[in-house]
Amino acid sequence: MKLSEIAKVIGAEFHAEDRDISAINSITDAKEDEISFISDKHLLKDLETTHAAAIIIDKNISKNLKQNTDHIFLEVDNAYWSMAVLTKYFFKHPKEEIYEEKNGIRVAQNVTIGKNSVVMPGVVIGKNVTIGENCIIYPNVVIYRDCKVGNDCIIHANSVIGSDGFGYATNKEGVHKKVYQNGNVILEDDVEIGSNTSIDRAVFGSTIVESGSKIDNLVHIAHNCIIGKRSIIAGQTGLAGSSKLGQNTVLGSQSGVAGHLEIAPFNQFAARTGITKSVKESGKVFAGFPFMEHRKWLKIQAKIAQLIK
Repeated sequence: MKLSEIAKVIGAEFHAEDRDISAINSITDAKEDEISFISDKHLLKDLETTHAAAIIIDKNISKNLKQNTDHIFLEVDNAYWSMAVLTKYFFKHPKEEIYEEKNGIRVAQNVTIGKNSVVMPGVVIGKNVTIGENCIIYPNVVIYRDCKVGNDCIIHANSVIGSDGFGYATNKEGVHKKVYQNGNVILEDDVEIGSNTSIDRAVFGSTIVESGSKIDNLVHIAHNCIIGKRSIIAGQTGLAGSSKLGQNTVLGSQSGVAGHLEIAPFNQFAARTGITKSVKESGKVFAGFPFMEHRKWLKIQAKIAQLIK
């Protein structure tokens, strides 16, 4: 889209030199032909390093801008809402995908499957998907467009790779506007995904499961999460968006991770642990909700048992 067209769509004034915009991206990752947005004043620090061609910004945040800036700003009342509106214009609509059925498998355009990989009946593979060598894709798995599966991966039946993340902008009237998810999912080498697990595609960029990680049945990994290499995630665990697990993280069954957290490498979390803040130390074992070190949690449970007696 032309930048002038974007300004018209979101209702912003535009007086700069017009240019072509190829995509929307985060303020830290945006390229010179992409547009980004700032809906939080804490992101103003990223203006010094961003390459974005233009930036959608809240009017109440723009007053904090330095006078001498070379960036092009589109000022709006609600930058997050305007970004959500705009994502639809860059969305790759499913109507662009044309599927062919081969031996019970439905495959869209420009799909690559490596040698010695087995894809079983009922699988649906979207446009521009890449699957590496020596993989096993069990029946009824769905891999959405643009996703990448590395070598030696196993995806068990009925799992979904690349479904939309749960993202909505809400205005002051309480109306919810869908944020179209324009990123993808990357499964690196030697990853195993259990049955009935969902891994959401990123809003921008990629949701990543790094090499050697093993994910159980009935797990949900939300958009833009990064699962560090050789991590273990047990069944019925859920991760909210943009959480980052360091390598060799272990999450017990029915654990929950809040959004935008960072977990240091080599930590373990017992079953049903509620992780509500980032963990900076490594080599610990945690339990409970709110979570704490496992030994402390055991002592508290012993005290509660004594009170009941």
